[in-house]
Parts: sequence; structure tokens; C-alpha cells
Amino acid sequence: MIRFYYNLSPNPMKVALCLEEIGRAYEPVPVDVRRGEQFADDYAAINPNGKVPALVDGAVTVFDSNAILLHLCETAGRFLPEGAAARGEMLSWLMFVATGIGPFSGQCVHFRHFAPPGQDYAVERYTFEARRHWGVLDGHLAGRSYMLGEAYGVVDMAVWGWARMVPFVLGEGAFAELPNVKRLLDAINARPAAQRAEALKGRHAFKPEMDAEARRFMFRAVKGA
Repeated sequence: MIRFYYNLSPNPMKVALCLEEIGRAYEPVPVDVRRGEQFADDYAAINPNGKVPALVDGAVTVFDSNAILLHLCETAGRFLPEGAAARGEMLSWLMFVATGIGPFSGQCVHFRHFAPPGQDYAVERYTFEARRHWGVLDGHLAGRSYMLGEAYGVVDMAVWGWARMVPFVLGEGAFAELPNVKRLLDAINARPAAQRAEALKGRHAFKPEMDAEARRFMFRAVKGA
């Protein structure tokens, strides 16, 4: 059985969605990053980067959420486009999520919500880039039901993890500027697999407080954390 190391943040949740979509049996293994469990020696042997998610599928270990999505969809033979041209488009947008949407959204959240005060330049920089990346994605979705056309697939799962968090990333009114992203989010949320993935919230309790201990484990490079 697959062992899926996770918490409830955007990147693990898109893997949860994929696992539910493909119907593979899996054991969810909680990793409480606010308690520093991501730095335990046994977890570092699975993911030396000390992040979630990670996945152990028999003899195969995969970390980084988009790499895990590719592994799962390739082994299942589902949710991937056919043909070289379509694969090129799929890889391009999957990496756009991995290197743009995720990192800039994550840094935007950090500097808007968790960084010490006096970070105006960083707030402006990451808010601008997060909004720009989401705008590129929203424009691409205009006239398309899903990221690669009319078929739901792996890129949509990658987008879903972060799209759920757009109001927290950019503010409560952000979806007014991203109607196509909101439409995609609503379509995926209506899928039974997404509802089962969201139900993971009730499986394990994670530390809710962002206290000094949590900041020390999550923001090690921040002075005073």
C-alpha cells in the first residue's frame, strides 16, 4: 500500500486529490511541520528537503508534489494527454505551477501573514508576482474547461491545491479578477474525489497555533524565529 506523508497545505492536498482520483489504496501519514516532524531522521531519509508531501510506493520513493502527481498518473495510465505535442503542453503548465504558482503564492502568504513587520518591499514583490502568475493561468483558462482543453487531468489537480487558497494568498476579493480560476476550482470541488481529499482534515489533528515553536521549525532562516 502507498504511504502518503502529508499535512493539509496546498501541495500535499493536490496529491491527496490525485490519490482519490486514481483510486489507489493509501495510508495517510501525518507530518506536523509546526512540531518539526519534517526534520526527524526517519522522514529525512524519505525527503531530505524536509518538506511535505512525500510518497512511498513499494520500492519507489518520490518527493515534491508535482513529481508525485506525474508518478501516480503515469503508473495509473490516467489523467495524462496523448501525443508529443500535448505532453509538451502538459509538462509546461505542470512546471509553471511548480516553479511559479506555488513558490510565489507561498512567499506571498509568508510575507503578508507571517513575516515580521517592515517587509513592505517583499510584500509588494511577492503579491505582484503571485497575482501576475494567477493572471497568466486565468487567461489561459479563458475558453477552456480545463487546463489542457476539455479533458480534466494532472495539471488541473496541481492547480487545485493552490486555487483553494487564492483568497488567503491575494485577499478576499481576488476571485473577482480570476473568474476562470474560480470556475475551474468550483468544477473540481464538485468531484467526489475532491470531497474525499478534503475529508482528510478529519483524519488527524495538526497543531493549529503559529507560536514560537512553530515559527522556529517553519521559518528557520527568519531572525528571531
